[in-house]
Formats: sequence, structure tokens, C-alpha cells
Amino acid sequence: MELFLILSRENETLPLAELEAVLNAEKIDYHLEIVEQGIIKLKTLEDISLLLGKRMGYAHEISQFITESNPHKIPQIFSKIKWKDILGPDFAIRVKQIGCTKDIDCQEMEKELGNIVKKMVGDKSKVKLEKPSTFIRVLITNSLALIGVRKVKIDKKHFFDLKPHKRPFFYPGSMSPKLARCMVNLSQIIPGDLLLDPFCGTGGILIEAGIIGACVVGTDIDEKMVQGTKENLKYYHIKDFKVLKSDARYLKLDEKVKAVVTDPPYGISASTAGEDSGKIYKEFLESVSDNLKEDGRICIATPHYVDLNDLLNDTPFKLVDRHEIRMHKSLTRVISVLVKE
Repeated sequence: MELFLILSRENETLPLAELEAVLNAEKIDYHLEIVEQGIIKLKTLEDISLLLGKRMGYAHEISQFITESNPHKIPQIFSKIKWKDILGPDFAIRVKQIGCTKDIDCQEMEKELGNIVKKMVGDKSKVKLEKPSTFIRVLITNSLALIGVRKVKIDKKHFFDLKPHKRPFFYPGSMSPKLARCMVNLSQIIPGDLLLDPFCGTGGILIEAGIIGACVVGTDIDEKMVQGTKENLKYYHIKDFKVLKSDARYLKLDEKVKAVVTDPPYGISASTAGEDSGKIYKEFLESVSDNLKEDGRICIATPHYVDLNDLLNDTPFKLVDRHEIRMHKSLTRVISVLVKE
């Protein structure tokens, strides 16, 4: 099966890293080709489009690859495709340019390509612009055009509906659902794995992990957050969870976890019980090592001014992946992945 994906371009490195993490977590044999930033060709042994559609945060579309073309020869290539073998009872064609500086009128091309297909299939398949059974995607970049049948469109409504302020329990400073989903994926969990967020706050990371099938454990030093997280998890129908009041520096779980995904509080605040966050990070890493499986991973968000490499000294962890997200002029958020040495 050959697919092509349209990934988010809002960050240079996170979307591709998320895709590769999901593929590795699910133990999928694959060959990946970067067409350009945000455009990926992917070969696998079986159709994994629905799996990727369910898991990915930083992706927009997944299409089954038919062929590719020089951007100026798309009509000629279209006329050679055996559309009768591909189309359902109705179809639509949508042309999209990404990173393309060529002067192409997408609407005019859609009409031209539609006429070509109609002549080839006759009454076997009719044009239907809304919710067609076959959605033909033509994706044009500077170097080539990809032609395929769209299998999955990632539902943006999910991430909109799960924004922190829409939850029953809200507290300022919560992470966006899309980034939380990405971090969960970077930890390389699969459904049924046990995931811990030791600074769970309002439960955003636990919600995203629960939605993709993980069993989740959350702890927080603030009882208000513990109760609020429970309320939020129940609201989003997450069933396999435990949320406990606990200090992340002194964790003693009944069972070792496969992954730790967390966004610790910054600076000195009520959520750190008045203590400096740098000191808490160090002690948390020492504590969590006893509660994490040997092949487990940590995905952690920190502000740019926290020297994670320095914190990793005298711990059993090493840094294997790092990504930066510019939040505003004075803050860059760093997403890091750690494994045991």
C-alpha cells in the first residue's frame, strides 16, 4: 500500500517525528519519502490510513497513492488512469497547492480533470461535490503532482471541542489538545499500555492518551487538580484511569508504566507548592526512573531556559529527540524524548 500524507506545517520537526513515532510504536514496516516539508510518501505492507487517522495530531489528510506527474502534465496523466476500476458511484476532484509558486488555477483544473474522468467512465460514476464516495486528491508541489484517493481527513473538530476552556474543569495554562496528542504519540505507546502524567493538571495529556486506547495514571500535588482531572476524564468517556494526589518526586506506583508524558509547571507557583521548578524536575526524574519500564520513554515539555542536559546528569536517562515550539517572544517550549541508557 502506498499513501501520501499532508502533515501540518505549523512546526518544522514535530509532525514528521510524530508520524515516525506512531509507525515505530505500531511496529509497522515502512519506507518513507519526504517530498517536501509537510508532504510525505509512505509505503507499507497494508493499509494503515485509518490507524494513522485515529492517532495523528499534526496531520491533515491521508490519501492512497495512484500516480505522480509533472505539475504541467496532469491532464495527460489523468487520461491514462483506469478510473472505472477506481471510482465508486460518484466522485469529486479537488486540487490543492502546497509550497507551490506555479501559476495554476485550481478550480479550472478541477473542471478540466472532471471532464476527462466523465468522458472515460460515462454513466458508471457521477460528479458529486458533497460527500462523494470517491474523493480524488491532486496535490501540487513545485517539483511534482501527487494523484490519489483520499482515505482519511483528520477531524479538526476533535481538537477544537477538546480545547481546555471547553472542559468541565478548566485552569489557565493548559496545553493544547493537538500538542498533547503529539507528545503522547512521541512516547510510542500503543492501546493497552500504561501511561503516567505525574503533573496532570486538568488532565489534557491523559485525555488524549485515553482516547487512543492507553490506560492512564495521573498524579498531582493539588487536590483540586486531582478532582478536576477525574471530572474531565469522565466527561470524555475515558474509563481506564487512576488519578491520585501525590508528589511527583516521591512516586510509588503499583505497576511500572510504559511511558511518562508530562508538562511540568514552570517557575514557582501554587502548583509546585512554592518550590523552584528546576529542583523539582531533577527530583522528579530520579523518582520516575523506578516507576518506568526499562524500554519505556519519557516525553516532557520544558521552557527553553531549563537545561535538560544538565538535569539528566546522574540519572539513568539520555536525550534521544528534541523539538522547539516558539510560543511568543519570550518563551520557546521544548519537547524532549528520553529513554533509559
